[in-house]
Amino acid sequence: MLSRLAMLALLTFSTMATAAQAAAPGEAAPIFATKARQIYMVEAKSGTVLLADNENQAFPPASLAKLMTMNLVFDALKKGEITPDTTYRVSENSWRKGGAPSGTATMFAALNSEIRVEDLIKGVVIQNANDASMILAEGMAGSDALFAARLTDRAKDLGMSRSLFGNSTGMPDAESRTTARDMVELARHIQTTYPDYYGLYAQPDFTWNKIFQRNKNPLLGLNIGVDGLGAGFAEGSGFAIVASIERNGTRLFLAMGGLASDKERTEEAKRVLEWGLTSFENKVVFSQGEAVGQASVYGGDQGRVDLVAKGPIELYVPTNNPERLTARIVYRWPLRAPVAEGQDVGTLKIYSGERLLRDVPLYTAAAVGTGSLVSQATDALMEMMFFWL
Repeated sequence: MLSRLAMLALLTFSTMATAAQAAAPGEAAPIFATKARQIYMVEAKSGTVLLADNENQAFPPASLAKLMTMNLVFDALKKGEITPDTTYRVSENSWRKGGAPSGTATMFAALNSEIRVEDLIKGVVIQNANDASMILAEGMAGSDALFAARLTDRAKDLGMSRSLFGNSTGMPDAESRTTARDMVELARHIQTTYPDYYGLYAQPDFTWNKIFQRNKNPLLGLNIGVDGLGAGFAEGSGFAIVASIERNGTRLFLAMGGLASDKERTEEAKRVLEWGLTSFENKVVFSQGEAVGQASVYGGDQGRVDLVAKGPIELYVPTNNPERLTARIVYRWPLRAPVAEGQDVGTLKIYSGERLLRDVPLYTAAAVGTGSLVSQATDALMEMMFFWL
């Protein structure tokens, strides 16, 4: 295991002249072979990327779309736009296309009945119910199509730039798509932003209309620490899953797609999660307020300024035979005075080999005022020489 000093010794820095020159190294082969066509896994506390392979490759979300549906519902509850006791009517459309007549996952909502939001949420989260998703969509937005547009807008707000949702359920739709990376970001958002509702993902069963159903998440019954979130299947792209697991204070988020069967999905997800929990440990690389590096300042009363992160910088690193860690400070050179204290000026990119582990925003540790005319002229000459060279 690496000591903190050894970790620091392995970190090397290069200051980039422009953001355009700061391109990350080429794609590296995954360090842990999986059967998934798309996979992305991160450790929650540090944000360290443990696995990434085709993580930005689009695939149909299928029932994973319901995670975004719940995100929008949870947000409305948090803002007070609706309450758990708000009721919505079961339309013929939601009953026929998502209810008992549909032959798909359903909570068996009765036609024309009124159902509370709290129960509809349980139908979606626990039973993966299409009728519950559609009832919520119609009740909140007037139609499933209008609700789907809100889902896509919400995805953009969360930085899920590669995701698009054509409906609330994930039923086959030519427009719908997502990525493993986007799904992990969504799962992290749900778990951290809506803790009062996140616990429902681990509820083992739910009974509605006198029909008992167990939680549809295939990983819950394994008793390995998984407490969310969902699974899906789309013709042509295979089986997918989004999972979160917590054990001994460590939480991982995983998204996988392109598995060949339900059995393979369950076995592979368990194998990947166990590897992630047993093969790594958390290390503090830089403590709170510790200078990570420096940036040059153009025309300032000081020529350089220390760069710091908002808090300690931690990594989730391999426990045995760790790869060489390198880091690169990226900022647009040079900073121009005056510079305010706490100004967001760059990023620390940490790599293991060619694999990007973390992007950490960096801020100025102090203010830098405008320098004298002589110092400004000297800096201008230095800048001209830099670009000429």
